[in-house]
Formats: sequence, structure tokens, C-alpha cells
Amino acid sequence: MLRQFFCAFAVIVVSAALLSAADWPVFHGPKGDNKSPDTGLLKKWSEGGPKLLWTTDFIGSGWSGVTISDDRIYTSGNIGDQSMVFCLDKDGNKIWAEDNGPAHTAARTYPGTRGTPTIDGDFVYDASALGEITCYDAKTGKKMWNRNLLKDFDAPMPRWILGHSVVVEGNNIICMVGGAKALAVALNKQTGETVLEYPPAEGNPPTGYMTPYFFEFDGIRILCVMSNGTVEGYDAKSTKRLFSIPFRNRTGTNVTAPIYRDGNLFISSGYGYGAEGHKLTKNTDGTMTATKLWHTERFDNHHHGLILIDDHVYGTSSKGDWMAVNFLTGEIGFSARPVGEQTAVHYADGLIYCLSQDSRTVILWKPDPKEYIELGRFELPNVAEGKSWAHPVVLDGKLYLRHAQYLYCYDVRTE
Repeated sequence: MLRQFFCAFAVIVVSAALLSAADWPVFHGPKGDNKSPDTGLLKKWSEGGPKLLWTTDFIGSGWSGVTISDDRIYTSGNIGDQSMVFCLDKDGNKIWAEDNGPAHTAARTYPGTRGTPTIDGDFVYDASALGEITCYDAKTGKKMWNRNLLKDFDAPMPRWILGHSVVVEGNNIICMVGGAKALAVALNKQTGETVLEYPPAEGNPPTGYMTPYFFEFDGIRILCVMSNGTVEGYDAKSTKRLFSIPFRNRTGTNVTAPIYRDGNLFISSGYGYGAEGHKLTKNTDGTMTATKLWHTERFDNHHHGLILIDDHVYGTSSKGDWMAVNFLTGEIGFSARPVGEQTAVHYADGLIYCLSQDSRTVILWKPDPKEYIELGRFELPNVAEGKSWAHPVVLDGKLYLRHAQYLYCYDVRTE
């Protein structure tokens, strides 16, 4: 009996460790794949959805998601004419709030914050919509250094303002710039000084809106980013351009990060442009050729994220069609319209979590390339102006959802 008790206790301890073993320090997680490490989550929701643990209403306007480390939650939002970064405790109470320069408030270009703060050890980094890059002490909010990259590099402001989150790479952080001097730069994360400059895209266009994405191909660490009309791949260490793929929709709005696997890139953009699959091959001069394998206009993911599960990519089109698309062939499996609008997606414990952009509808569904399988839905309780564009996050058994000035935390653990 005693042995059985200790075995059962060990199972409980291991399960708890698995549930809280990792942080979520950067937009779309440390691997950039938008997949939570959580297990032991609800496989179906009852009517009304999972239990609401807490709500905050002081984080201002914006579409920033959350990052989480050491039981602290970070996000950002506009408060008046200031772009603010917030640190909350695990119960949603404010620990500190500090500005990151002037807020983006122009009405016709969606006023509010875009990027999500990035955590690295004792520090937090934030890229404002107007180009301010600031490093904060994670515990106190004290500003350690600050600079405005658009001013420093004389870079043009994109049509819909800056929208990326910074990514930590070794001793540096990677930030988007655009224009004639550099498409992206690496800054020393301790001082903010420029370390590397990645060459501009042809024609010196503004940056796209995607968060920098890294992958390994043929032994090379590749930085993949977007201008407003191309997908660019650079040697992360040398800054050598390895490939450039023309990729521009009618508004020059490239937001969704590519997905890499086994020498192949899956890329998608909104406004009817669609998705493409490209095969990478290495040339004798060290550059790479990206050969287009397929293209479909139907799957034009705007900025709501993609998830690769087995051989299929899941997400929504600009018109609100939910789809499964074969990663290698572009063949579309199921197509459904459960809410008739675009939804931001996130993956955890075998299931996909969605937040619709207009109706505040939250949906849990099982990924299956052949059919749409819904496992529950509910509606966020508070009505507020603006669209729900922040991507959901699941960590430590909690589902975090952002809409306007509200941040919600739901319990999605199994009992």
C-alpha cells in the first residue's frame, strides 16, 4: 500500500512538473512554432467554457499578447499618449508599468500597441509601434537602455506601423528596421549597441510586420524575415543574404511568419494573395535557391497565425475560412466557417485554441485534415471597442486571452 502511495504521488509530481516546466518568453514561444508545452488540459469544454480565474482592465488599447516567466506576465498597451509595458503577477495584479515612448494614436491606422514584450533572464525588451526599443529590468521595470531604430537608421514607417516583437539570439536581440540601410539588425542585448546589420531588400522597401524567425538548414543558422514585398533569408552570423522570394499582396502587408521543415518553407499572406510552398537548395557560392512548388489563393492568412501539425498547416483565411493545408502540396483538406471571421490560433496538448476577431468567440477544436471537429466555445464577457487580434497563449494550465483593455485568464486544466 505504501509503495502504491509513493507511486501515485510521483505521478502527481511529474504531471505538475510537466505542466509548468517551461516559460513563454517570446511571441509564439521559444521555438517560434506557436505551440505550448502544456499537457493535462481539458479535452472538451462544457457550455459556457472553462472557469474564468481573473480579468484585468487596465492594460490599455492594443493587440499585444502575453509573455510569461517566473509567475510574471508581461504585455503592453496604450494609455493616453504613451505606449506602456505592464508586468502582472500570476493573479493579474499590476507589479509595475513603464512607458516605451509615445503611443501610436493615428485613428486610420489602428491606434494601439502591436508587439509583445520579450523576456530574457532578468530583462524584458519591447518594440513599440513607433520604433522605440527599450530594455527593462524584469523585476522593477527600470529602463536599462533605449533607442529608436527608425530614427537611427532613417527607415520609413510601414503603412500599418511597426508590428514585430524582438527575438533574442545569443547575446543579441533581433529587430526589424527596413529601408536603405538594413532590413533587420542585431543589437547587443546589454547595451543596445548595433552588432549586425542585415542588408535591405531590393528597392529598399519598408519592413514587413512579422516577428523574426530562425531555422537551421544544411548546418546554417538562418534568420528569416519579411519586407513589404519579399521573404528574405540571411546567414544569421555573417548577415549574407542567402535567398530572397518575391512575395507581395496588394497592400504590401506581410505579417504571418513562414514555417520551415526539412528544407521546405510554407509562406502565406492576406488580401487574397494566398500561400506558397518553396523548396530550398544550396548553391555552390553558399547562397540558396527557393523553388516554388505550389501556390493557392484560397489560404491567405492575414496575421492570425499558423500551426503545423504532422503534414498539415491549420489556420484561417482573410475571409474567415478555417482550413487544413498540406504542407508539401498545398492541397486543401477541410474548409469550414464556424464563425465566418478570421481567428487567431494557438496549439496546446493536441488541440487548437482560437479567438475570433469580431465576435469575441473562443473556440476549442481538434486538428483533423479531413473535417472540422469543434470541442467547445464561449464568448468573452466584456464588450469593448476594436478587434480581437492578440494571439491566445496557454501555459501552466491557464488560457490567456486579450481583447482591447481586457486580459482574461481561464483555467483549462483537467481536474
